[in-house]
Amino acid sequence: MTELEKIVYAKSYIEKLANGVNPLTDQVVSDMDVINNVRISRCLFYVSDLLRQILDNDGISHKKSRIPKKPFYLGHEARKGFRYSKMPIPVSEITRRINELISDEDMTKLNYKHILNWLFEIGALHFVSDDEGKMTRQPISTGLHLGIHIEKRLGARGTYHVIVYDEIGQQFILDHLDDIIEYNKAHKSVGL
Repeated sequence: MTELEKIVYAKSYIEKLANGVNPLTDQVVSDMDVINNVRISRCLFYVSDLLRQILDNDGISHKKSRIPKKPFYLGHEARKGFRYSKMPIPVSEITRRINELISDEDMTKLNYKHILNWLFEIGALHFVSDDEGKMTRQPISTGLHLGIHIEKRLGARGTYHVIVYDEIGQQFILDHLDDIIEYNKAHKSVGL
């Protein structure tokens, strides 16, 4: 039996297991069987797909060489396309809207942590301990003047607090995007 034939054979066994079928008897296994666990099944489908890729590549498994992405940059003209929200939004949404403006697919995306790192550095945010001793982010008076606020929201697990940025806060981040990029480059943040 050749290596490719062994891979085809192994792939068929793994596919059957992933589908909840005993590969030795071709009988459907009990719902309580460990191979019917969603995580196990997903792993088996993943391995089956890897074996398919190896078969498609004539039995050769190798990593594709990754071309390093360009550092994040967004020109001032592109920044004009930012969609401001009249409703205060979290930094993750601001980051998503900034990343929408990137036209180069080979560019690293901005991470919301880059913005937060910089906001901590300039003294707009700080950590405080809540009633349960958990550290949470909060704007200080400087941050409040910059359009950064805390909102109480209701989720599936009850109420929680989220830091949001009104239009002034959104504009402040856009106006200081170069400072955010430079700060994170200087501190070797991943991705910039």
